[in-house]
Amino acid sequence: MLIANHSGKVLEAGLDEAGRGCLAGPVVAGAVILPPDYFHPLLTDSKQLSARQREQLREEVWREAVHWAVAEVSPQEIDQINILNASFLAMHRALDQFSVTPEFLLVDGNRFKAYRDVPHACMVKGDSRFYSIAAASILAKTHRDDLMHTLGQAHPHYHWQQNAGYPTKAHRNAIAQYGVSPHHRLTFRLLPAADPLVLEG
Repeated sequence: MLIANHSGKVLEAGLDEAGRGCLAGPVVAGAVILPPDYFHPLLTDSKQLSARQREQLREEVWREAVHWAVAEVSPQEIDQINILNASFLAMHRALDQFSVTPEFLLVDGNRFKAYRDVPHACMVKGDSRFYSIAAASILAKTHRDDLMHTLGQAHPHYHWQQNAGYPTKAHRNAIAQYGVSPHHRLTFRLLPAADPLVLEG
């Protein structure tokens, strides 16, 4: 069973990202403050849920969260500052959208760059331990999946509607055949080292 609150602070925000391991598209972060006594029987790590469950839970989070936000960092920015720093930046951008400053941050994972002077704790597998992080993971993943579906309509040969930009065989085969798009992360290993990259079209 997940935990509703870790710090005892009312304005405790959970943070998580989606798309860190992708070859294309932005990295997206969610930030969510839930009521301190929040409970939901189905809410957990977004990766353990079906697409339909994620959509239902996204609406639940929109309704029940005290504050929530989603933010992106582009592939070009990822190439400039690296994916770890881009993940932190996306989280900071999400927090910047809040109308209040959180009293405490719960961050999924084991590393974080401090946000202002707000105390934080890193939680390994936090999205399966804390409701606020799970809610943030739901918002980040559903937002990013929607975005990649839209981008996939303009670039159908990469199959982003199915792979969301992750390094599947079909995605890499399409890069080899068609080259890279403006949405690919050029500092990532898009193909095996022996295969040269070309521009799409």
